[in-house]
Amino acid sequence: MKTSKIIMIVAALLPTALFFLPMWTIQLSAPQYPEPLGMEIFITKIAGEKDGDLQNINLMNHYVGMKEIPEHIPEFEFFPWIVGGMIVLGVVFGLIGNRLLFLLWFWIASILGCLGMYDFYQWEYDYGTSLDPKAAIKFMDEAGQLITYQPPLIGTQTILNFEATSLPAIGAYILFLGMALSIVAYWVGRYEAGHKFPPL
Repeated sequence: MKTSKIIMIVAALLPTALFFLPMWTIQLSAPQYPEPLGMEIFITKIAGEKDGDLQNINLMNHYVGMKEIPEHIPEFEFFPWIVGGMIVLGVVFGLIGNRLLFLLWFWIASILGCLGMYDFYQWEYDYGTSLDPKAAIKFMDEAGQLITYQPPLIGTQTILNFEATSLPAIGAYILFLGMALSIVAYWVGRYEAGHKFPPL
């Protein structure tokens, strides 16, 4: 089997890690918490980084009027099917061995990834801004507007006395590696076809 095919098949199989490893993490640190509170987002569930983290986050959210963060959301019904479909499609493309299909798989994965990030942003926005008007605690800014609590999509942001950090987790990095390998498979395929110095 050609090297490019093997690389593509490996690239397609790497996203299987998403079934076992978290895709994203959000941590909340504050002086009153010696250890940050954190939650891990998988393609099938939301879980606390440590026992009790999710419950403590929901308790804080309740006082400021935020919705409870569930362990399960509707997206989890079809995320595994999308990831599984991409794995099968990538393996089939690898077996076919057409290097243009390797690029197609990369672009499909990129588009789906962007859609997933947009959905995640919308989820964060809804939880951070749709506040219960009857909340026990309300914080106002200098203009008298109600402060909202949307965490960053990626990076660190200060929210009141909390520092919220949102970053990709190991599952996402493995996915990124798979996508990068599909590009490597394309270039190796060009080399195997005799294009020793392909144009960039």
